[in-house]
Amino acid sequence: MTDDIKGPEARYFEKLAQGIFEIQRCATCREHQFFPRALCVHCGSTQLDWIKPSGAGTVYSYSVVRRKPEAGGDYNVILVDLDEGVRLMSCIDKGGENGIFIGQKVSARVALRNGAGMVVFDAAEVTDA
Repeated sequence: MTDDIKGPEARYFEKLAQGIFEIQRCATCREHQFFPRALCVHCGSTQLDWIKPSGAGTVYSYSVVRRKPEAGGDYNVILVDLDEGVRLMSCIDKGGENGIFIGQKVSARVALRNGAGMVVFDAAEVTDA
């Protein structure tokens, strides 16, 4: 099957399952986009390339979901602005133990869980200036 038949979303998840995180960049207007689509959201072009983003990003917003320990315990949900200019929802997997804050620098990686890949973030090291 070609990518056109499967669609961009299926390709995205297949790559994640292989441990590869990619986003789309339009060959016409050079803008990045996420979530994968068949057309550029900026100019309507169908000429979309897949690129590996830097993974560097900044927490735009976050929430902590409180659950009883027997229900799996608390977890966080974050919105991250990648340096490429796209926003995605995920979680801080490592480094959030000391708190999460808006403006926090994070880096993306693919975590493989139950045979599926997912993009998670690790908090950047906090250093005293």
